[in-house]
Amino acid sequence: MTATLSRAAWASNFSQNAVEFDRTGLELISGQIPAALKGSLYRNGPGRFSRGREEIGHWFDGDGAILAVHFGEGKAEGLYRYVQTQGYTEEEEAGRYLYGNYGMVDPQGVWHYWKSLFSQNDVLKNAANTSVIALPDRLLALWEAGHPYALNLENLATLGREDFGGAFQPGQPFSAHPLRDPLTGEIFSIGVDFQFNLNLYRLDGQGNLLKHRRLKLSRTPFCHSFCLAGRYLILFLPPITLNQFSLLLGNVAYADALGWDAEGGTKVLVIDRQTLEIVSEGETESWFQWHYGNGCELEDGNVRLDFVRFSDFAQTNEYLREVPTGAVKTSTNGQLWQAILNPQTAKIVELTKVLDRSGEFPVVNPQRTGQPWRYTYMALQRPAVILGSQWFGEIARIDYHTGDVITAKLGEYQYPVEPLYIPHPDDGDRGWIITVVYDGDRHGSEVWLWDADRLQEEPICRLALPEVIPFSFHGTWRST
Repeated sequence: MTATLSRAAWASNFSQNAVEFDRTGLELISGQIPAALKGSLYRNGPGRFSRGREEIGHWFDGDGAILAVHFGEGKAEGLYRYVQTQGYTEEEEAGRYLYGNYGMVDPQGVWHYWKSLFSQNDVLKNAANTSVIALPDRLLALWEAGHPYALNLENLATLGREDFGGAFQPGQPFSAHPLRDPLTGEIFSIGVDFQFNLNLYRLDGQGNLLKHRRLKLSRTPFCHSFCLAGRYLILFLPPITLNQFSLLLGNVAYADALGWDAEGGTKVLVIDRQTLEIVSEGETESWFQWHYGNGCELEDGNVRLDFVRFSDFAQTNEYLREVPTGAVKTSTNGQLWQAILNPQTAKIVELTKVLDRSGEFPVVNPQRTGQPWRYTYMALQRPAVILGSQWFGEIARIDYHTGDVITAKLGEYQYPVEPLYIPHPDDGDRGWIITVVYDGDRHGSEVWLWDADRLQEEPICRLALPEVIPFSFHGTWRST
């Protein structure tokens, strides 16, 4: 398969704005839905890429749309809805873009940008397009730099901005990557505000804020996610720079004001998860990472964690800008690495490349979050293409005990998104892997389910979705 044919096949996933659909039964293409599978899959990602003749400037600019698939009694029903954010509803009414975003200059000019900055409102349009977390009574659609939006768990109706019972100030950021401790139910999150403070949060399982701490960092922080490891929160802060002068002049988008200090190192920050106080700070060689797989404490007191490492930020940022266009010229080289670090000194003791293959979205069994774990699952690019030049074509399971890697190899024109692990309700060490697959041959989207221990075999079942679902970023599973 040539690079041109491959690009054309997966790029059709972005050929039109996403189309909503009401709750409907899903057609079974093959296999059978396990009787024990009861709960809901939620996935979030950009769904709208243009208004009129104007296209978004970066994939991250697309308005968020949520896919829900409800399983029970051996059946599945799906629905798909845009998050009705303030920016989305205003732009729907106007029929044009009204706000700046990650890759788009504010069309209302620099004064609107400044007004937003100093009024503590969202400086960029809250696209609510990155991830989700399910609370007992609501679903939160998450975005990098502002409040979440709350949605109804069953019908995805937008309930409004989530301020956690009035605990959050206007514009206060809440990360797209909160982590839930499976032992206590506590939820941890972060958020980097436009005054370049790092906000740290600890919430209970109902979503009530227990503790908030704001840290001023010496370097302009860019922190997409973090790692929970036993008693600690671990953050790697890569050497990203921000041209504030150009940004304040209003002549560049936020994405274009970000740079990379090749001579700078990656800072290591270790936080006590209960007090949210800094335990230690350090620095190591420079790299960039979007996502961690998992972390845990070891018997010797050190911390083990894995993450997908990139050589720099600029390359992966440009690749992600190009993805929706279908004309990818920039390769990206994310690979799974493992680090052992001393939490009392923030010093890296050992750093090891786990896998040579290019991939992203590492996940684990959620019942192992922050605890010792054996398996990491992730999406991989096909080995036949130029490293990092195409979308994903395989799902892998990495076994840290044996070193074995097993993969689910999809068809030539079939492309998955982030895999999620669903624990079996009767045995948490067993489970399923679920993802959404775009089939470029028939221009359709499907839900695929595998036995987590048998990825190399055919999926347990495949379900057809009634509309094409543009590639999403992240999701969650809620058992019922």
